[in-house]
Amino acid sequence: MAESQKWLWLVAVLLGGWLLYLLAPVLAPFATAAILAYIGNPLVERLTRWRLSRTLAVVVVFLVLTLLLVWLALVLVPMLERQIALLVARLPTLFDWLQHHALPWLQTRLGLAGTPDLGTLKSYAAGQWQSAGGLATQLLASISRSGLALLGWLVNLLLVPVVTFYLLRDWQCLLARLHELLPRRMEPAVVKLVRSVDEVLGAFFRGQLLVMLALGVIYTTGLWLVGLDLALLIGMLAGLVSFVPYLGLVVGLIAAGIAVLMQFQEFTPLLYVLVVFGVAQLLEGMVLTPWLLGERIGLHPVAVIFAVLAGGQLFGFLGVLLALPVAAVVVVLLRHGLQHYLDSRLYSSANR
Repeated sequence: MAESQKWLWLVAVLLGGWLLYLLAPVLAPFATAAILAYIGNPLVERLTRWRLSRTLAVVVVFLVLTLLLVWLALVLVPMLERQIALLVARLPTLFDWLQHHALPWLQTRLGLAGTPDLGTLKSYAAGQWQSAGGLATQLLASISRSGLALLGWLVNLLLVPVVTFYLLRDWQCLLARLHELLPRRMEPAVVKLVRSVDEVLGAFFRGQLLVMLALGVIYTTGLWLVGLDLALLIGMLAGLVSFVPYLGLVVGLIAAGIAVLMQFQEFTPLLYVLVVFGVAQLLEGMVLTPWLLGERIGLHPVAVIFAVLAGGQLFGFLGVLLALPVAAVVVVLLRHGLQHYLDSRLYSSANR
């Protein structure tokens, strides 16, 4: 590659990154649609092998996803809303327990001079959260107060399924067009690299979603067996954020610990909560991750945490959405670059 071509590629990459940064606020629905299309494409491909047309296969996949979303809206969302209302209703009980039991116990053990009065904080919390039972209603009301925000919300809501449908229907055509545009001399190397990236991304998306769902079910079931009333809310929350290493464990332990103190007002059930999360971590490390993810992604936990924080800092929600997929692609590129370096004369001459 000539020197001028290298500079041209560098300028193109920089301009592309700058344009992505400027368009980040409006790219979120398109990125979401692309991720959904990528996840759903293998199912569409399997249906087309059963002699269904591509369009009909996409329609079937959409119907299944729609039924799933309707079930979530009609069953799971009201259950979570009731649990949030229950949580809010028990806040005064928590403050009373802290004031009359936990703080005096700490004062005795640690030799503190005095116990702070939580009455003001209790009154403030009760006033702020008194009407929090209708969470969905309040959310819709807050959105409807701003016509522009409501319009943007509706546009994004409509864009995601529409763009996902067209991407799924034309997925193979788009790939064929991109393949035709590849320089013939670079085609074998690019195809090999893209296949490696596809393997990593496929393992990440489908495997990680299954791991998150499995952990949510394990957390919820375990906390329900402990007798925690907020088992569904805390279990699903911990499973949802478990794509960041140890974040689901930390969030779940803190939330479950507070909920146990609010409900039972004693420390003994905390031991059972620790057992639940300990068993879940063992199952994740020994069964779920090796079975559903394997070692194909190879992202170090520190790299995952950095990728999520850096993506959110640079591009907001879009950055968080794309942080781990981009990090997985970077890992593949680094692996190929490392192998290229190990096969180069520069490496072999340095070891003589």
